[in-house]
Amino acid sequence: MGSASGSRSIVLGVPSSGPTPEAFFWAVNRAARLRRPLILVHTLDDYWVGPEFSYFDDLMRHGREVLEEAATKVSGLAPSVNVSTRLLLGDTARVLSDLSENSSLVVVGTHKLGRVKTAIFGALSLNVAVAAVSPVAVIPEVSLEGRSGVVVGVDGSAHSLGSVAYAAREADRLGEDLYAVYSSESPNPWLRGSIPHDVVTQRIEEEERVILAESVAGLTEQYPDLVVHQHLELNASPAEALVTAASRAKLLVVGRRGRGKLTRLLLGSVSRSVLWHIECPTIVTPNRAVTEGPYR
Repeated sequence: MGSASGSRSIVLGVPSSGPTPEAFFWAVNRAARLRRPLILVHTLDDYWVGPEFSYFDDLMRHGREVLEEAATKVSGLAPSVNVSTRLLLGDTARVLSDLSENSSLVVVGTHKLGRVKTAIFGALSLNVAVAAVSPVAVIPEVSLEGRSGVVVGVDGSAHSLGSVAYAAREADRLGEDLYAVYSSESPNPWLRGSIPHDVVTQRIEEEERVILAESVAGLTEQYPDLVVHQHLELNASPAEALVTAASRAKLLVVGRRGRGKLTRLLLGSVSRSVLWHIECPTIVTPNRAVTEGPYR
């Protein structure tokens, strides 16, 4: 297949076994719907293999075959999509992160482990979500049949507002309702001191409802057909609330809210917990606002 410019393209990571059906169809459908070029990327980790190894040529040949097979499927499924392939050497997460600088979205598949599993959901997906410059879509092996709505996590921060803007745009494109979820756990009893519990609860709820309302203010004016629901959870952690909401959703949007100087290389605890227990296609937005052109 020919090459395509990375600008505003969608990048799909393709493992040696081929893309998972869920990630493949999700990426192809998005590329067709938004009229974006689609770049299929397969990498050989140069830490373990190189031209000096006798099996290097076999691995390269297999990589090309996997990419060509996937590209042929794209053309059959969505002939209008401009699809290209890239076979690259290097660490997969780093390669996809580098490509994200000129792309609208990076898509990776992953396995759904479920809430009782404590093992990480997939090192590659996590590493890409941590390091990419563009938003990253992590697509688990789950059915979307019977699901509805786009869920977004809200906490009142500037990062959160960027995620809300991104989620609203996605919901409007898909013709889905938007569900803004804000969770605030009650203060530790030792910190409340002698203040009556009901007074604390009422004050917290009032303040949090204001933050939630302000976070979605103006969306219906910007998107007249968009239906926005506000959900305040006072008895669950933010990650718990989002995972529960995502179990019924078509899409979840969360912000990557790292702390410290190297924020691009950090993933906030809520986003990380959500990805550990991924319930639906989840888009992780970068730290900076995501309303500028390249991410549209």
